[in-house]
Amino acid sequence: MFDRRPKATLMPIARAGITVAALAACFAGSAAAQSVAEFYQGKSMTLICYSTAGSTYDLYSRMLARHMPNHVPGKPSSMIVKNMVGAGGYTATRFLYHTAPKDGSHIGNISRGIPFEPLLGGGQVVDFDPLKFYWLGSMSRESALTVTWHTSQVKTAADLFTKELLVAGSGAGADSEIIAKALNGLVGTKYKIISGYTSLTVAALAMERGEVEGIAYWSWGAINTNKPDWVPDKKLNLLFQTAMTPHPDIPNVPLAVDVLAKTAEDRQGLELLFARDIIARPFLAPPDLPADRAKALRAAFEDSLKDPALLAEAGKARAEIELVSGDEIEKLLIKSMATPPAVVERLRNAMNR
Repeated sequence: MFDRRPKATLMPIARAGITVAALAACFAGSAAAQSVAEFYQGKSMTLICYSTAGSTYDLYSRMLARHMPNHVPGKPSSMIVKNMVGAGGYTATRFLYHTAPKDGSHIGNISRGIPFEPLLGGGQVVDFDPLKFYWLGSMSRESALTVTWHTSQVKTAADLFTKELLVAGSGAGADSEIIAKALNGLVGTKYKIISGYTSLTVAALAMERGEVEGIAYWSWGAINTNKPDWVPDKKLNLLFQTAMTPHPDIPNVPLAVDVLAKTAEDRQGLELLFARDIIARPFLAPPDLPADRAKALRAAFEDSLKDPALLAEAGKARAEIELVSGDEIEKLLIKSMATPPAVVERLRNAMNR
């Protein structure tokens, strides 16, 4: 089809097209040249928390959100915490991996066990690569425990091999269920999982009401934060702790690898299973961030954990703070992925029985 307008009319239109193209190129170049501080200045950031409001992960998330903007170049106007609960943490994980903007405006936390799911599997469809996330670091490293209510007949780790223990589960992808299933299959414990609890905060109330007898995997930090009186008041039996070395607060509580492992192979499986404790409160950003913003976010995260104001707030909340760097998390995941296949297969089978 021919344009029948006079040539004099077409020339300005052509020039306008060139001008629009030139402006678009100019704006693209300007965006590419935008500094980290310019990007964040006046911006509201979002922190996705995989757990419910009031949980220990939520407490850490909101604490970080109050202080981290002060350490991001350009000082964003705010960091808003959004709780995204579901599927034991998979809902938040998939959002951060697939859907969240990959421009540095969103960060989040996920369950400490989820990065190991592509290796070990847990019944969920794994459609993400943990090594492609940009790991900011963890706010602590800690030990978790199997605990029972003081009225339970299961009072020691040895009792787990002879008596059934009803424990609360908070989702097929949650550590509260994964650990119980893994230990049943790997070393022969007798946890019976009662699913349907939305978080360990809710599970703790269920234990107090007598709906269940215990929790298979509850972090020491979370116990101190949410129920600080329960241990001094002898409301709980502490069966074992999952760290490889005793937590200084509970030196007399036995280590899982010492009281559960019967063979060297058992011990290897337990060490892989409990590697998640090293990254107790992991924070990350979506894949494919601009390199300068990714670097700035990691530095801001690390600086936040040295901030006297954050440390004072954590002290009042009885929340332990110990930096595990993003680089350390990446190295741990790479090391875990290199575990001998026979050990991985045995643990995977145990977890999925």
